[in-house]
Amino acid sequence: MLRVIARFLGLLLLAAAFAALVVDGTKSIASDTLIVTPLASIAEQVAPQKYPLLQTAIENRLGHFAWKPMTTTLLALPGWLFAGALGGLLFAATRRRIVKVGYSSRG
Repeated sequence: MLRVIARFLGLLLLAAAFAALVVDGTKSIASDTLIVTPLASIAEQVAPQKYPLLQTAIENRLGHFAWKPMTTTLLALPGWLFAGALGGLLFAATRRRIVKVGYSSRG
């Protein structure tokens, strides 16, 4: 059951990544320049009240070193790249194992 939920979540993330890529592509074509929406602006649009608290929460739990080099780099990534990578990892991690027919399963 957990595999089905994780696989469905991975599929939803892949679909969201594709939709975000289409939106960025449409904006880029319309403006004749490359427009990439970073993950930080998506997070700020989704949760405008909670986004400013993100820095203090990460610094309190993981330390000051976790915000500047790691989290800011992660938040600078395109939203479609982050969602696609996470969805692809979930989708690949929950795939079924291929059973080899004709081989003994005993050691």
